[in-house]
Amino acid sequence: MLLYTRLAPPKAPKRRSRAGYFVNLKKKKCDEKRPQCSRCDERGVECAYEAIKPRQRRRRDSISSFRINTNLECASVEDTYEWEGQVISPCESAYFSPLESKVNVSSIPPIVNDTADDLSSPSYETEPEDSQYRNHQLVRRKSLDAKALSPTRSSLRPELAMIAPCPARSPSLEFHIPAFSEFSDRPNRRALVDHFCNVLSHLIVFREESGNPFQQLVLPLSHNSSPVMNAIYALASAHLENRGVQNQEESLYFHNEAIQGLSRVIESRVKVDRNELLAAIMLLVYYEVLVQRRRTNIINGHLKGAFAIMCLNQELLTPVGLFLERAFGFYDVITALSLGTPPLSTAPSAGGLLPVPPLDAPPASPLTNVDTLLGMATTLWPIMHRLSNLLFTKKELEGAQRMNQMSKVAVLRTEFETTSQAIEAALTQWKPCLPPNIVMRDDVLVVNGVKGEEIPEMARLQSILHNALAYRHSASVYLYRTIYGYSPKHKLVQQHSHTALHHCVETTAARGPMGALLWPLFAAACEAISNEDRELARKAFSEIGQRQGMTNIEEAWGIIQEVWKRLDSLDDDAAAEMDTDLWRKICAERGVTIVFG
Repeated sequence: MLLYTRLAPPKAPKRRSRAGYFVNLKKKKCDEKRPQCSRCDERGVECAYEAIKPRQRRRRDSISSFRINTNLECASVEDTYEWEGQVISPCESAYFSPLESKVNVSSIPPIVNDTADDLSSPSYETEPEDSQYRNHQLVRRKSLDAKALSPTRSSLRPELAMIAPCPARSPSLEFHIPAFSEFSDRPNRRALVDHFCNVLSHLIVFREESGNPFQQLVLPLSHNSSPVMNAIYALASAHLENRGVQNQEESLYFHNEAIQGLSRVIESRVKVDRNELLAAIMLLVYYEVLVQRRRTNIINGHLKGAFAIMCLNQELLTPVGLFLERAFGFYDVITALSLGTPPLSTAPSAGGLLPVPPLDAPPASPLTNVDTLLGMATTLWPIMHRLSNLLFTKKELEGAQRMNQMSKVAVLRTEFETTSQAIEAALTQWKPCLPPNIVMRDDVLVVNGVKGEEIPEMARLQSILHNALAYRHSASVYLYRTIYGYSPKHKLVQQHSHTALHHCVETTAARGPMGALLWPLFAAACEAISNEDRELARKAFSEIGQRQGMTNIEEAWGIIQEVWKRLDSLDDDAAAEMDTDLWRKICAERGVTIVFG
């Protein structure tokens, strides 16, 4: 029997030494007594302590806020630049001279680049299916609010920790948690990729039954290209900023990073993927069209650089190369129509453009004959290309007449009259190329041979059809009004203007793609005189503005209202003698340039 028990003294807590060291030979840890530790005192050796090293804290996802010079504008560069040993001239694209960018670099703290070499995820698969994005909840379909763009740990719902990872694949070989973590470890940047994939990419294509081409073809290029990644960030951030959602990093910062990244790649003269350069430039074109910051020719400069790269690299086209060339072809014509400049590319032959479908699109799809970027206007586009060059030819003819260059006048007049008459005849005869088993009756699509039958894609097809018909009639308005110089009240001008506005409204009513609708809507609305036509224009602008959420739409609507105001202040005789392009004069007065893409 135990009669007495002595309590053991409390055991000294073990403390991990940070300043001590291992005593030589004995391999014993010192006890850190000052000024001489016990073991060194016993052995009679000098005791020296090292400086205490600070603990390394784990870096947070978020970064400190910073300021950027909002007066950023990529200045024009020299007339020539050299790439792959060849001189290209001229090109005004600012990424060929990053040192001229007016950015207050001293006010930007160093930021770790996590977009290119720092990405440790496996290589992308180039054919992710859009259905995979829809099948899991981690990819959000709705636009993110400000809280989602700057999440905190306290805002996370605890029950989400019990959700098992979804087996659906992301663009990399295996799914990452959280969503889009393969692109960045920063929540605000992952939110930008989310917005690009789930909102923005769906606003600028016509066809995506087997996947969105921007997700399938462009997004995987960002894995090895920081300019592509930064251009995606810039585009998504600018779209959110226009909708009133502020990101932790401004779109101008990402835009400048993409511009300078392109410049470094080109100046390095290393072998680089042609498609990565073109994808970055294409995204920057979309960015400039979206923000419409001021009067600038930067878009034309980007297009010059892209066409120069495509001319120097006549490679076998891959799906991504074909998609990018189609995008540049679209903006080449739209920019020429918007700025009154000649297109940079040569006109495609009649029937030379075939519809570009998304990857893995079924051959028997109801959307056959629908192009991802041109819709049902693929066969119309060669006509649009020649139409976009007519204004430049007309200006050359007028200049030769003022200079009394009679031989040149004769040549240019013959060319102008012959081309304009051919375009007028082609526009009159043009009809959209419909998908198989689909016929058009009074501008309404129906399934051939089966009365009352509809297919799930019918509403989308109807919207795409009205979009193409709006282009056809607005092209006639442009021909009669801008090229021929007819009065705004001319019967042909008003007839095609009313029909184009009707098709614009029908496009928005079907809730289908509206990404390429701004030019036909603007061209027809400029000539709207009656209250009925102006109400159609208001309705279409309201719908497209809410759906697309882009600055160029707001700028265009402001110009239209000023055109109407000035038209109403003129009598019939003064209106007949009015400038054919009053809207260009208003844009010059306001110091803005609108590209109707």
